[in-house]
Amino acid sequence: MPRTSPAPWALPPEIPWSRFLRMLRHPEPPRGWLEAAAELPELRKRPLLLRWIAQHPKATAHLRSSLMGRLPWRALATVAVDAAAHPQARQQAIEKLQQLWSVMTTGERRSLALHAPRPLWSLVWRAPDSGVLAAFLQNPKLGMEALVALIQPPLRPAQTEALAASRWRETGPVADQVLRALDRSLALPDSGLALGHAVPWIRAMEEEARILAASRITTPALRRMVHPRRELG
Repeated sequence: MPRTSPAPWALPPEIPWSRFLRMLRHPEPPRGWLEAAAELPELRKRPLLLRWIAQHPKATAHLRSSLMGRLPWRALATVAVDAAAHPQARQQAIEKLQQLWSVMTTGERRSLALHAPRPLWSLVWRAPDSGVLAAFLQNPKLGMEALVALIQPPLRPAQTEALAASRWRETGPVADQVLRALDRSLALPDSGLALGHAVPWIRAMEEEARILAASRITTPALRRMVHPRRELG
């Protein structure tokens, strides 16, 4: 007898996995199909694939919530920045990443920092590791205005070192903000900062900008360094 074709919305192994993966992106799956797909043993073994169900606009709130708790951080990071994902899925992914941040390894933090969604930026910026911060400063979504807003006292050595080695080193507004934050951080207990941290930022500024920056600085030694009448060694 000839083999009958599988139903249009069958599941593996009745249909090939390649077809099934395409169906996960279909905007209008039939009722109950996403729930049935989430129960496939193969998907339970491959949690990265579960994110297509968790973020699907037609997934029920209960299904979405149960699946988000099973997603690894890489899948959560992908959901958090996917414009096609359901808004609730993006929000839940962000919240779970915020919870996971404190227990992630340095390597995991570095990987996440490069593509971290905006709601995580303030959390990432406080990381004490310069490697994590260096990766964050390469985040393609990070713009100058957002970075300037993040650079606030207390400024830490890891932050100044990562900034000085970044693509932002020659950016005037960033240089000005770093000097402001440095000025207010030098005298703090255990700041770990030194006047030398200001040198690359002073060199990045035009003479007029240095004069203006010096007028705002309260630390006498730093103010003398910033003013263009003094030549840096």
